[in-house]
Amino acid sequence: MEMISNRPYLLRAFYDWIVDSQCTPVLVADPKHPRCKIHFDYQHDNEVVFNVSPTAVRDLDISNDLVQFRASFDGIVHVTSIPIGAILALYADENNEGIFFEGPEENDSGTDNIETNVAFSAINNKYSEESVHHQTAQQTQPKGKPMLKLVEVE
Repeated sequence: MEMISNRPYLLRAFYDWIVDSQCTPVLVADPKHPRCKIHFDYQHDNEVVFNVSPTAVRDLDISNDLVQFRASFDGIVHVTSIPIGAILALYADENNEGIFFEGPEENDSGTDNIETNVAFSAINNKYSEESVHHQTAQQTQPKGKPMLKLVEVE
């Protein structure tokens, strides 16, 4: 049986964890996704970064298909809608702990292909290609805070 995408469930859990830890949740998305409805003045390097804390946005809804919220940009309220497959990361601004995906999901129908893997690239590193490669290249971690990794099974 083919499973549905685990991204929305993970995003909801990490969002709650970050907010309950009294940190600022930051959402990173790929604005090139055809179904993204994003205020495009805030794109940088093919990604857009949002503070999605309860004090920064209104009506945040992380459904199985979309992340939606209302936010004010330059005093004008915009409705932002991002497909789950376009979410690249959700992390705490204060310590960069959170969940980071390797890239956007290719299959946007709500299910993952076996070839399309949703992988945790890093947990305790800032979102960047360099930190992702550094984290996955490390084979041994010193004892300390546990880290969550998804190992790809072929």
